[in-house]
Amino acid sequence: MAILHNLGFPRIGASRELKFALESYWQGQTGSDDLLATAAKLRERHWQLQSGLDWQPVGDFSLYDQMLDMSVTLGNLPARALGGKDLDSYFRAARGRAPDDSDCQCKHAAEMTKWFDTNYHYLVPELDANSQFALYPARLLGELGEAKVQGARPKAVIIGPVTYLYLSKTKDGSDALDLLPRLLPVYQQLLDRLAATSLEWLQIDEPALACDLDEDWQQAFIDSYRTLEKHGPKKLLCSYFGPLLENFTLAAELPVDGLHIDCVSQPEEGRREAVALATALPPERILSLGVINGRNIWKTDLLPLLDWLEPLSQQLGDRLWLAPSCSLLHVPYSLEEETQLDGELKSWLAFAVEKLTELQTVGAALNRGRSSVSHALQSNTEALARRRHSNRVHKPEVQAAVNGIHRGLGNRQSPFADRAEQQRRLLQLPRFPTTTIGSFPQTADIRQFRLRYKRGELSEQQYRQYMQQEIAYCIAEQEALGLDVLVHGEAERNDMVEYFGQQLDGYAFSQYGWVQSYGSRCVKPPILFGDISRPSAMTVEWSCFAQSLTDKPMKGMLTGPVTILNWSFVRDDQPRRDSCYQLALAIRQEVLDLEAAGIRIIQIDEAALREGLPLRRAQRQEYLDWAVESFRIAANGVRDDTQIHTHMCYSEFNDIIDSIARMDADVITIETSRSELELLDAFDDFNYPNDIGPGVYDIHSPNVPSSEAIVSLMRKAAEKLPAERLWINPDCGLKTRGWKEVLAALQNMVSAAHQLRAG
Repeated sequence: MAILHNLGFPRIGASRELKFALESYWQGQTGSDDLLATAAKLRERHWQLQSGLDWQPVGDFSLYDQMLDMSVTLGNLPARALGGKDLDSYFRAARGRAPDDSDCQCKHAAEMTKWFDTNYHYLVPELDANSQFALYPARLLGELGEAKVQGARPKAVIIGPVTYLYLSKTKDGSDALDLLPRLLPVYQQLLDRLAATSLEWLQIDEPALACDLDEDWQQAFIDSYRTLEKHGPKKLLCSYFGPLLENFTLAAELPVDGLHIDCVSQPEEGRREAVALATALPPERILSLGVINGRNIWKTDLLPLLDWLEPLSQQLGDRLWLAPSCSLLHVPYSLEEETQLDGELKSWLAFAVEKLTELQTVGAALNRGRSSVSHALQSNTEALARRRHSNRVHKPEVQAAVNGIHRGLGNRQSPFADRAEQQRRLLQLPRFPTTTIGSFPQTADIRQFRLRYKRGELSEQQYRQYMQQEIAYCIAEQEALGLDVLVHGEAERNDMVEYFGQQLDGYAFSQYGWVQSYGSRCVKPPILFGDISRPSAMTVEWSCFAQSLTDKPMKGMLTGPVTILNWSFVRDDQPRRDSCYQLALAIRQEVLDLEAAGIRIIQIDEAALREGLPLRRAQRQEYLDWAVESFRIAANGVRDDTQIHTHMCYSEFNDIIDSIARMDADVITIETSRSELELLDAFDDFNYPNDIGPGVYDIHSPNVPSSEAIVSLMRKAAEKLPAERLWINPDCGLKTRGWKEVLAALQNMVSAAHQLRAG
């Protein structure tokens, strides 16, 4: 009998209950008891939804981030975040402030970056050579108690010790692996405490096994699991986001009771490894296969899946466990309420709840025969056949345009030095020019007005007049602040990807397809289901209206093709490269229309460029080649005196800095504030040729930076880059912040620029 389980479930709730409970608590409208009660109700509901599985995960739920939770469990929060109630310390590390810290201007927040190659952000554990660890298991033990009371069959979930260190950052240049002997005793204590609860299975997530590991990190796995072998419940070691490859033998020989691998991210390699492990693992060891895609929303093709699983099921019996490839954190909650989604398209999709249904169908077919689920299998086959042959998906004219791409399409007319001189003469900007990344606060009034328009309660004229009023207000505030390059504020945009997808053919949109990006921040990725084209201009009207209100340069604001791709649920029936080229051609049309309309600065955000980078070095250059070329196709059809900006956030750049330079953007703005400009270390050994704006204001925290702090950061940046090529800007868009804090922070930013210009 194949055993069914899940690695993790979306924690935000069907109606984003966690988001609203968190924000209410942070704003002081509700207390901690209310927040914790909401969390408990969500956990109970999620275990009920997973009751058809043999094991339900416990510990996958988090108030903010699973890595932050593990840091708490291991007693490894930054000292600057500690104080007051436990929740105070937790949220100081998460977002820089607890509810009672409203007057605090200190830097508490931990650095945040992307979780492997996903669009989820985790809080980076901070370490140094003197770091100490201590066990605080109350959260996990409490949730195990809840699960048992509610009748769940719990499988506890933790981050493994090697992945924890692998994703940590040392602040003093020491080696994180030197702390492993100090860390493992705390893991031993945790495992022993879990065993004392009569817990049968513990899921230990070690996705670092899907990465390139040198000998030291491979040895760390051996040392860790030999040390933990005699402690705790039975251990299911879980790798995901890619195949094991050269880590295959290492993983197969670790002294654990079960091994989970990802069979969908690279299907051929994953299935080969599954077959090999069925023979290589000791006869008492469990083999868990991730056979339902936990990262994307397309239905699984069940008949071919059963064809290769059935021999393994006969070979392994109840030693075969089946699950999604990774936690379902990365997909929306359920299709049930998607009443406005096109019926045919909806029949091609599976969100988290539907993926569990798929898993149960596969389990039933293996355990009771295909005839027991014949209707489900037939429905699956018919839906996928309709998708394969749909003329809504395949458009010959779009495919012909991609086939016509040539190298010259991505080249600027002149080198940067020549362009920069022309742009200086045209724009007449001061030293250390100031700007923002694009968006300004999306107030409750803006969101309500957009919702009323969407419901048909407002006319097109009323909607446009209101948005023009918001744009005019935004321009007036920026001029009063004294910013040098303005933006229109993006009041009309719900999301930097969804806004464009709604105006491109080949996209569809859910009503409730939210996924967690970090903390209470949720995004609703559009669904890229077919060949992409741009029927008409998407932003020109708004940018031109904004430019008409000021004599200062106005940036046209676009999202780049790579980011639109990486922040969408992308079709899985053609290479991602081909979809990206289609997007690049569409954005190129928009860039040329903005230029023709008189917009002299155009920002094309590629915030997600790095997160699409494959985890394996051998696969990265191919991705970078087509990703950079896609940006160049989109950006580089303009005249020399049109200035192209791009923006990237929350990514490590050191290992791809040459590719970023190849993008040839005139100005790049990057997140550096939480890392104290550490990301600029990439420029120590690389002569970056173009202008750069290191983010000096952490927009993910409500704290207001002082002008002195900004001056200090910019002087630090000037030690690595020529001062004449530095811009001053926040590290990301300002849509999630309030106007009061934004105006105060930007006033300090402008003041800092004046101080720097004065020497």
